[in-house]
Amino acid sequence: MKVLKNGPDSATHRVLLAHGAGAGMEHAVMQALAEGLASEHIQVVRFEFPYMQKTRADGRRRPPDREPVLLDCWRAMAGEFAHPRLFLAGKSMGGRMASLVADELQPAGLMLLGFPFHPPGKPARFRGQHLASIRTPTLLLQGERDAFGNRDAVGDYDLADTVETCWVADGDHGFSPRKASGTTLEANLARVIERMRSFIGDH
Repeated sequence: MKVLKNGPDSATHRVLLAHGAGAGMEHAVMQALAEGLASEHIQVVRFEFPYMQKTRADGRRRPPDREPVLLDCWRAMAGEFAHPRLFLAGKSMGGRMASLVADELQPAGLMLLGFPFHPPGKPARFRGQHLASIRTPTLLLQGERDAFGNRDAVGDYDLADTVETCWVADGDHGFSPRKASGTTLEANLARVIERMRSFIGDH
C-alpha cells in the first residue's frame, strides 16, 4: 500500500492519518496537517482505504468500502506502523472508523477531525454512541458550524470523560470559516495543528 510520510522514522511520536469519504490523502487539508505536525518533530503517515486506492488507479469515483473493510485497513496499518507512541487520527469517516477500533488497538491517543455525528440535516441518524464509553484518550476537533455535528448539537451529546473537545472558530466540516468571521482557514488549521501537537505531547 502506498503511504505518504512526513517526518523521520526516528521521531518519538507517530500519527497514522486517514482521509474522509470523498477526498484522499493528498487533499490540501491533509497535507497541511501532516506538514504542520512534522514541523514539530512528529512523524505523520497518511494512507488510503482500498476504494480510494482504486479511484487513484483508474480515476473512477467510488463509494467507501463497507465498514469491516475499513476497520481491517486500520488494523493492518496500526500493525505495520506500530510505534511506542502511536496516535490514530482521521478526517470525518476516517476518524469515525479509527474510533471504532481504538480501544481494541490501544494507541496512545485518538484524534478526530470533523467527526460525522450524523448526516447533514438528519440529526436523528446519530453515529457517535460509542463515544460515550470510549476508553482511549481522545481529542475531538470540530468546526462550530459543522453540518455533521455543530457546536449546539454536540454540546447535548453524552461523550466519555476521555473525550476532550476543541472547537474550531466558525469552521465548517473542513474547518473553513465564513469571510465575515474574522478568521481564516489557515488560522484555523494552525489552531488545529497546535492542539494536536499539545495533545500528543500530553499523552
